[in-house]
Amino acid sequence: MARVERNRRPQGGAGFWNQPQWLNLAADLLIVFGVVVLAWAAMAGLKRLPIYPLRELVVVGTVERVSRAQIEHAARTALSGNLFGVDLDEARPAFEKLPWVRSASLRRQWPDAMELALEEHVAVARWSPADGEQRLVNTHGEVFAASAGDELPAFSGPEGSAAAMLARYREFDSQLAKIQRKTLVLTLSAREAWQVRLDDGVLVDLGRDQPRQPLTERLTRLTDHYVAAREKVNTPIVAVDVRYPNGFALRQGQPDRKSAS
Repeated sequence: MARVERNRRPQGGAGFWNQPQWLNLAADLLIVFGVVVLAWAAMAGLKRLPIYPLRELVVVGTVERVSRAQIEHAARTALSGNLFGVDLDEARPAFEKLPWVRSASLRRQWPDAMELALEEHVAVARWSPADGEQRLVNTHGEVFAASAGDELPAFSGPEGSAAAMLARYREFDSQLAKIQRKTLVLTLSAREAWQVRLDDGVLVDLGRDQPRQPLTERLTRLTDHYVAAREKVNTPIVAVDVRYPNGFALRQGQPDRKSAS
């Protein structure tokens, strides 16, 4: 008697090679991959070809602190090959390591030049921490390594406090202008106590900033009455203590003229 098999499916009908949509997707992926590989190979070959040689470095903007010799030395170190062979991200740090350079940017300039833009630090104070080498503070409150003359005011405080000291310096100098005085030395102790040495050598002890007695309130009290108080004293003033809640104390003596020079 013959055996009848029912619901028998053709073998291999559901395989990958019998799925047109998957075959089309795989073909598209292979094409994309091939195009990417060819593009990469073309760029790599273009970088090695002796065409579009880098002949000129154009410095845009005003550069006052960085010398031409320093820029040329950095360029010889960082820029080599043709116009397309230079990795801008790898070349930029060579210029940012130069003294007085805050940031640098490079841009290709067709057909054979590289454009360099430098942002220089603008120093507002000398940074003299309790421990460590002397540096400078820029207009952003950042500390950087460079040298400058003694005409700048000096900041002395814990590492990492330069930005806060710059903000206080601007605030204090705005108030001191009422009595024709400027900050010569600004000091912040580890206990967060503030001192200001004026340009006439007088030391102003402000103490710590407190909610009930803010530093600005104490300094305003001083600037409002300082001129009149000095006129009543026959001898020179060496220091002023404004940590009192309702007044300030004058200490007589010879100001530190060395610090005020």
